[in-house]
Amino acid sequence: MVNSKLIAVLITIVFFYFTVTSTAKSSTLAQQIKQQSQEQDKEPFVGVNIGTDVSNLLSAKDLVSFLQVQKISHVRLYDANPDILKALANTKVRVIVSVPNNQLLAIGSSNTTAAAWINRNVVAYYPETLITHIGVGDEVLTTVPSSAPLLLPAIQSLYSALVAANLHTQIKVSTPHAASIVLDTFPPSQAYFNQSLISVLVPLLQFLSKTESPLMMNLYPYYVFMENKGVVPLDTSLFKPLTPSKEMVDPNTLLHYTNVLDAMIDAAYVSMKNLNVTDVSVLVTESGWPSKGDSKEPYATIDNADTYNSNLIKHVIDQTGTPLHPEITSSVFIYELFNEDLRSPPVSEANWGLFNSSSTPVYLLHVSGSGTFLANDTTNQTYCIAMDGVDSKTLQSALDWACGAGRANCSEIQPGESCYQPNNVKNHASFAFDSYYQKEGKAPGSCDFKGVAMITTTDPSHGSCVFPGSKKVVHKTRAVVNSTEVSSRADRLELFTFHTSHITATTIAFCISLFVPFGITG
Repeated sequence: MVNSKLIAVLITIVFFYFTVTSTAKSSTLAQQIKQQSQEQDKEPFVGVNIGTDVSNLLSAKDLVSFLQVQKISHVRLYDANPDILKALANTKVRVIVSVPNNQLLAIGSSNTTAAAWINRNVVAYYPETLITHIGVGDEVLTTVPSSAPLLLPAIQSLYSALVAANLHTQIKVSTPHAASIVLDTFPPSQAYFNQSLISVLVPLLQFLSKTESPLMMNLYPYYVFMENKGVVPLDTSLFKPLTPSKEMVDPNTLLHYTNVLDAMIDAAYVSMKNLNVTDVSVLVTESGWPSKGDSKEPYATIDNADTYNSNLIKHVIDQTGTPLHPEITSSVFIYELFNEDLRSPPVSEANWGLFNSSSTPVYLLHVSGSGTFLANDTTNQTYCIAMDGVDSKTLQSALDWACGAGRANCSEIQPGESCYQPNNVKNHASFAFDSYYQKEGKAPGSCDFKGVAMITTTDPSHGSCVFPGSKKVVHKTRAVVNSTEVSSRADRLELFTFHTSHITATTIAFCISLFVPFGITG
């Protein structure tokens, strides 16, 4: 009887101890996440926009895994997709959520609606999902000017709801603008805001200043170039190196501009200064270059898109700022992650993505040495696989050559081996192609096989089948994807797992003292 009482007491105490310990840990988890978020966002970053007009869009879970494999740490959504927000939990990927233009009326007209939006789309996920900003509408002042009077009330209502939730210091509220709200962008020193928008912009900028929120701008040197061909050089638009004689010089400040984007950013700073606002930073919420266009857009090419986005990434990571503000480097969200193939014409509208809807890269960026952003890099890990749509007979011929004269290691696609399944020509050919490609040191031309193979940065390994290119990096990308799942499971189990390292001497002494009244001292 004594023993059973003793056991019951001990179980109660130990359970209480570990419950308190785990509760204390979980209460500090949110603070740790918030602190990490704030610290890491002090550095300029490159993020991506995620549009969803994509056929066969990845599931939310697969999309987040893809982001992690590609080392993408910042994303912007055009809504507050609940599946994606849920999947982003505990991943450290930072996200801008957005209020679509068609919701401005309801939110701008009702504080209750705004509070409900915050509770449903922010409070429900934060801090496990690192929401950093709320983008209210998109290019409202220029695309839906009739909604302009609702813009600031909507922003203020959402901000008030954040204050009520005590999240206003962690999550900033702003609205993305089209570049056209700034007129006469070159020279930047003469730029100014469209006067017809001043009645909205002045109080908006005052709000941004007061809340330490950024001016969000969608800036496209591509359109500047297309609208000013013969005046704006292509090389300047693409961040290509220029000789001093080819740099653009602002005659009023004598500052030298080597690229169009810097000039557009400085034009925004000058425009704000003209309205006596000097403490609001510029966040570039969209920038990019299309990889394909119709006959009217001959400069929408893979080479130009690759050059622009590769150089853009380097420019941000190098933290050189702009000529007017070299101490401030604007973070940039590339438009966009996937080609939105469901977009209506012109052709370029469906071809701004870094990746196809199948997750294969549209082109391979050249961003070596530019931090850890994007595994989609010619100098990073690449694989060779069979192209889609190739007939089986042609693939079989290429497979036979790779395993024969090409001396690829094809042992793992034999019956009973780890890569035999799925048992089809395309799967076997992909493995053989990658084996040959890796054996040849990824040499130019080693992933061709008479035009039936292609290079990809997406690891083709599956199940227990590890492709040759993955073996060389000890399957690092899979470790990245799975680490968040492991850590989150560990956090959940910690409450019920007894770790001896957590039991202090005081706790042990206290438990021993409980034995004394029962006469169980030895």
